[in-house]
Amino acid sequence: MPKDNTPGKPTTRRYSPEEKQAAVRMVRSLQAETGMTHGAVRRVAGQLGYGVESVRSWVKQTEVDDGVRPGMTTSQAQRLKEPEQENRELRR
Repeated sequence: MPKDNTPGKPTTRRYSPEEKQAAVRMVRSLQAETGMTHGAVRRVAGQLGYGVESVRSWVKQTEVDDGVRPGMTTSQAQRLKEPEQENRELRR
């Protein structure tokens, strides 16, 4: 993917759901194989060339969705977002 090297403009990359799932699977398998809880995310992110915090957030959200970690699941967040979007559209 070509990068725009304009000063002051942050570059963003959109990852597909398949890429995200693959990264989470890699982190989980590395944690299961080595028993390593610290550093697994950084290692996988480095191997794939992804941002560490991006991969970390995907792993956390997957844990929330699976019920391992407390928090708002993806489906709950979507249900809250729908009425807000509808209200914005009605105001326009």
